[in-house]
Amino acid sequence: MMDMMGMLGKVKEFQAKMKDAQEEVAKLTEIGEAGGGMVKVKIDGNKKLLSIEIDPDLMRPDDREMLQDLIVAATNKAIDAIDIKVKENLQNATKGMVPPNMPNIPGFDLGKMFS
Repeated sequence: MMDMMGMLGKVKEFQAKMKDAQEEVAKLTEIGEAGGGMVKVKIDGNKKLLSIEIDPDLMRPDDREMLQDLIVAATNKAIDAIDIKVKENLQNATKGMVPPNMPNIPGFDLGKMFS
């Protein structure tokens, strides 16, 4: 039989570590570039857009569609990169926290959270 008090203690410890990890995630940043660095997009760990840098040479009306495409590409690269950083950060923060004999609670699959 599982020690319920011990399990509750682990849950509280896990909650505290997750809160700390989420605060750290918010501090993470990543830059995505496109067009050989002519467009740079910076996002944070919560996927909030922080800044966009555009090379002045792209600021011509005839390059409008290309500029839009480069902004989208740079943003997608930044999102992909921050997803990796966030996942690694959360995995490190919760390493060893989920015991292998943890009961299967419907809707609470921690394995999916970090895979």
